[in-house]
Amino acid sequence: MQKKFSIDYIAIPKHNQRVYTHLTDDPVEAEDFLMQLLASRARIKEIRHEGLALSGPQFNQMLKVAAERVASLLLREALDLDASEIKHRFGFAA
Repeated sequence: MQKKFSIDYIAIPKHNQRVYTHLTDDPVEAEDFLMQLLASRARIKEIRHEGLALSGPQFNQMLKVAAERVASLLLREALDLDASEIKHRFGFAA
Protein backbone atom coordinates (compact mmCIF):
# COMPACT_ATOMS: atom_id res chain seq x y z
CA MET A 1 0.00 0.00 0.00
CA GLN A 2 1.27 3.43 -0.94
CA LYS A 3 2.10 5.90 1.83
CA LYS A 4 0.40 9.30 1.83
CA PHE A 5 3.59 11.37 1.96
CA SER A 6 6.91 10.71 0.24
CA ILE A 7 9.83 13.06 0.73
CA ASP A 8 12.86 12.69 -1.56
CA TYR A 9 16.05 14.21 -0.22
CA ILE A 10 19.84 14.15 -0.39
CA ALA A 11 21.26 13.79 3.12
CA ILE A 12 24.73 15.26 2.55
CA PRO A 13 24.55 17.17 -0.75
CA LYS A 14 28.17 18.37 -0.70
CA HIS A 15 29.53 14.82 -0.60
CA ASN A 16 26.85 12.56 -2.00
CA GLN A 17 24.08 12.75 -4.58
CA ARG A 18 22.20 9.64 -3.47
CA VAL A 19 18.49 10.36 -3.17
CA TYR A 20 16.71 8.87 -0.16
CA THR A 21 12.96 8.68 0.36
CA HIS A 22 11.10 9.06 3.63
CA LEU A 23 7.60 7.55 3.65
CA THR A 24 4.81 8.29 6.12
CA ASP A 25 1.03 8.42 6.40
CA ASP A 26 1.12 11.07 9.14
CA PRO A 27 1.18 14.74 8.00
CA VAL A 28 2.65 15.85 11.34
CA GLU A 29 5.48 13.33 11.00
CA ALA A 30 6.11 14.58 7.45
CA GLU A 31 6.37 18.14 8.78
CA ASP A 32 8.66 17.05 11.62
CA PHE A 33 10.88 15.23 9.12
CA LEU A 34 11.04 18.35 6.94
CA MET A 35 12.14 20.29 10.03
CA GLN A 36 14.97 17.81 10.56
CA LEU A 37 16.01 18.08 6.93
CA LEU A 38 16.06 21.88 7.11
CA ALA A 39 18.06 21.89 10.32
CA SER A 40 20.60 19.43 8.91
CA ARG A 41 20.91 21.34 5.60
CA ALA A 42 19.84 18.38 3.52
CA ARG A 43 18.63 19.03 -0.02
CA ILE A 44 14.89 18.46 -0.40
CA LYS A 45 14.20 17.25 -3.93
CA GLU A 46 10.48 16.50 -3.99
CA ILE A 47 7.45 16.05 -1.76
CA ARG A 48 4.66 13.80 -2.98
CA HIS A 49 1.19 13.37 -1.53
CA GLU A 50 -0.58 10.14 -2.51
CA GLY A 51 1.91 9.64 -5.33
CA LEU A 52 1.54 13.10 -6.91
CA ALA A 53 4.30 15.70 -6.64
CA LEU A 54 3.17 18.78 -4.76
CA SER A 55 2.82 21.88 -6.90
CA GLY A 56 5.10 24.86 -6.28
CA PRO A 57 2.73 26.66 -3.87
CA GLN A 58 1.89 23.47 -1.95
CA PHE A 59 5.57 22.49 -1.74
CA ASN A 60 6.48 26.00 -0.59
CA GLN A 61 3.72 26.06 2.04
CA MET A 62 4.86 22.78 3.61
CA LEU A 63 8.44 24.04 3.76
CA LYS A 64 7.35 27.43 5.09
CA VAL A 65 5.49 25.85 7.99
CA ALA A 66 8.45 23.58 8.78
CA ALA A 67 10.90 26.51 8.58
CA GLU A 68 8.74 28.64 10.89
CA ARG A 69 8.62 25.83 13.41
CA VAL A 70 12.42 25.48 13.27
CA ALA A 71 12.82 29.24 13.73
CA SER A 72 10.36 29.22 16.62
CA LEU A 73 12.26 26.42 18.38
CA LEU A 74 15.61 28.16 17.89
CA LEU A 75 14.27 31.47 19.21
CA ARG A 76 12.60 29.78 22.17
CA GLU A 77 15.87 28.11 23.16
CA ALA A 78 18.14 31.06 22.41
CA LEU A 79 16.02 33.65 24.22
CA ASP A 80 14.46 31.39 26.85
CA LEU A 81 10.94 32.46 25.91
CA ASP A 82 7.67 30.59 25.99
CA ALA A 83 5.61 29.84 22.90
CA SER A 84 3.14 32.69 23.40
CA GLU A 85 5.97 35.24 23.65
CA ILE A 86 7.54 33.89 20.43
CA LYS A 87 4.16 34.26 18.70
CA HIS A 88 3.69 37.80 20.04
CA ARG A 89 7.19 39.08 19.30
CA PHE A 90 8.04 37.25 16.08
CA GLY A 91 4.74 35.97 14.69
CA PHE A 92 5.85 32.34 14.56
CA ALA A 93 3.46 29.69 15.73
CA ALA A 94 4.76 27.53 18.55
